[in-house]
Parts: sequence; structure tokens; C-alpha cells
Amino acid sequence: MNSYHCITDDVKLGANVQLSKFVNLYGCEVGDETKIGAFVEIQKNARVGRCCKISSHTFVCEGVTIEDNVFVGHGVIFTNDSYPRATSITGKIQTEKDWVVERTIVKQGASIGSGSTILSNLVIGENSIVGAGSIVTRNIPPNVIVAGNPARILRSISPSPNVESIRRTFPT
Repeated sequence: MNSYHCITDDVKLGANVQLSKFVNLYGCEVGDETKIGAFVEIQKNARVGRCCKISSHTFVCEGVTIEDNVFVGHGVIFTNDSYPRATSITGKIQTEKDWVVERTIVKQGASIGSGSTILSNLVIGENSIVGAGSIVTRNIPPNVIVAGNPARILRSISPSPNVESIRRTFPT
């Protein structure tokens, strides 16, 4: 790697992974042929599958699993704690012993639009599309388009969505 990357020795990078400048990866796993944009952080115990695209300024925290063929837009934030606190009940700064990581899974083929926030302890279903700027607060079923705050189902899509059919439904 080079001076523009901060990658610890415990990171598992697959074959042909493309890394932009200014990435921060530690204790994570990134699958073959995945592309990671600039200013992306992927924390320990997070997993990104094969053939994914993680766009710039995205934060993938501990406990997040992103399966194969997933698109994550610019500035997407994942969380891993439903009730975050700075201090423990004794008033001391929390450590890893004071909380439990809540898992989040993004299933194969899903797409998450730029600026979205994904709360913890949920599943985004296969091939689903999360609209830009959405706040995902609950499980998203497979093969749907969701958007809003909180994200709500707009409509179903075919298991392998045709980009042109989506554009006809949501013209620009």
C-alpha cells in the first residue's frame, strides 16, 4: 500500500480490490473485485463482499456485513448501537466492555443511495434499493424500493431490476 492508505495488518483484502486514496481499514474483510472510494472507513469485524462498490465518505462500522454485488452511495453512515452513550452507569467513558455491537446485514444485490443512514440491528433485503437521503429504521424486504425518513416502501421491483424500467417509474 502507499502513504495515502491507512490499512492495518489484520485486514483481509481479496483479489483485485481497488482502493482510492485516503481510506482507513482495520480488522475488516473486503472481497474480490470490490471498489472502495476515497475517505471511506471500514472498522474491525465488518465484512464487505465481492464485486461491491463503496462510494466516497462512507462509514462502515463494526458489526456490518455487506454481501456480494452491493452498491453503497456517497456519504452513507452505518450505526451499530441503538442506545449510544458516552459514559457507563458509573460515569466513566465507555469501553468495548460496556456495550454490545448490534449487527446489520445488507443482502446481495442491494443498493443504498447517497446520504442515507442505516440504523443497527436490521437487514436490507436482496436487490432492494434505498433512496438517497433515507433513514433506514427497520428491516427492508427483498426486491423493493424504499425512501424517506423513516424509509418506507414505495413499490416492489423484479428480482433483477432493469434500470430502464426504474427510470420510467421515477423519471428525472
